[in-house]
Amino acid sequence: MKNLKIYVSAFALLAFASSCKKSFLDEQPSEKVSTEQEQEEVKKDPKLLDARVSGLYTTMYEDFTGDFTNGTTQNHDDFGQKGYDIYSDMLSADLLLGATNYGWYTNLERYQSTKNSASSTDYQPYRYYYKIIYAANTVIDVLGGNNATLANDDVKHYMGQAKAMRAYAYFYLANLYSPKGYGTGAEKILPILTSTNQAEVPMSTSAQVYTQIISDLDQANSLLADFTRPDKNHIDSYVAKGLLAYALAARGTNADLTRVISLTDSVLAKYPLTTPSEVVANLDGSGHLTNPQSGFNNIATPSWIWGADITLSSNLDLVSWWGQMDIFTYSYAWAGDPKFIDDSLYKSIRPTDIRKKQFDDNPDYGGLLPTGKFFNENREEGGQRNITDDYIYMRADEMVLLNAEAKVRLGDDGGARTEIKLLLAQRFPSALDYAYIDLLTGNDLKEEIYLQTRIELWGEGKTYLAMKRNKHSVTKGSNHLFLVGETFQYDAPELTFVTPSGEFLYNPNLTK
Repeated sequence: MKNLKIYVSAFALLAFASSCKKSFLDEQPSEKVSTEQEQEEVKKDPKLLDARVSGLYTTMYEDFTGDFTNGTTQNHDDFGQKGYDIYSDMLSADLLLGATNYGWYTNLERYQSTKNSASSTDYQPYRYYYKIIYAANTVIDVLGGNNATLANDDVKHYMGQAKAMRAYAYFYLANLYSPKGYGTGAEKILPILTSTNQAEVPMSTSAQVYTQIISDLDQANSLLADFTRPDKNHIDSYVAKGLLAYALAARGTNADLTRVISLTDSVLAKYPLTTPSEVVANLDGSGHLTNPQSGFNNIATPSWIWGADITLSSNLDLVSWWGQMDIFTYSYAWAGDPKFIDDSLYKSIRPTDIRKKQFDDNPDYGGLLPTGKFFNENREEGGQRNITDDYIYMRADEMVLLNAEAKVRLGDDGGARTEIKLLLAQRFPSALDYAYIDLLTGNDLKEEIYLQTRIELWGEGKTYLAMKRNKHSVTKGSNHLFLVGETFQYDAPELTFVTPSGEFLYNPNLTK
């Protein structure tokens, strides 16, 4: 691997120094304000909740938010939502670890972490999402609880965002920690906490968890109907609709799928699809980027529905999604642990599909790098030291794919073909290149939509959700380091985390 001997020692020193950058001092006041006292203050000035709600969003991109050892572990795969997007993409086998020089993700790539209830990899997402839930419940409690009468628009908007964030967290937990996803509805999968006053709550069924998720999102959609958010960091009604579409598609009744179509239509009326010039890098004869709107690094991209506006004040460096994924960032992907696309998935991308150019079979790194999809604009290897490239959480193209999937699952092949061709028209130079879609029906069409979901959303943390929804097996391609060619069913133990063993110590009622 290019210059690896030079980089390893220097990078190891940098990683050690960076891990010591935060003191983790207790900055909480010695005299805590009670919920009742905070309720009274918020009645006088609802804007006092700004900090709490902003903290919910900050947690999504801060490092070490899944740490369960009071700041002592500091794993470099622990950096909020995008960290677990990598986890889930690796579980779905579409994203793989190209080398094991630093060790991050090795046990996940081996499918060992999912079966080890004592591993930090198993505990981190559980800890992170319940941290989000606790913070959301704190806002809800201060506003008077789940069934509070809300006095004005400000408090309605805070409540709507808190309930949407709580639902978001439960939805990801319900996918990552439930082998069958929704399953029959009777499987006990998670404890439901809807107030900070609850403790030692027993497991609830998947039906109960999804009822809570969908109820929260329905309420959020209503509460945020007239909310004009200050930026795309915040959840508004369109984000709530997108999250609700995902939850309904996962539960998957005919009534749910009908709602998915309506919800995604509403979002697509607001947000355009990602354009060809935004999807892939175009380089001139000297290798210089000619379309700076590409790179999936700018929250201002019109198709982005939800994301994080990362600035220098965000204080992100090598412990970040960009650090783990982008060779143009000074971190792991560049220095020795690149991430590749599964070669069988790459081969399935048609030659005239512009998304084929998102990946570079780079001999210096030994595999299919996503250098045409995710990259820092300067495109200098190891160049971005302090992260200012943004994080994407949701974009309009997801809604087209969910819409097409819902239609084919309902038996509306014609509607599904029309929908998926809206996306493919942006990915192929000619309609003749995707005319084959018109010949597909039934399960063949469903499989094609699933394939297009994997291609379009590669590296964005959405393939795992589609795998669980569609009850689809995964097969590791020939370029994986471990378990090459092996196939795993969607509900195999290797593909789903188990409830962390430490949780049973804290909660004696946590039995299945």
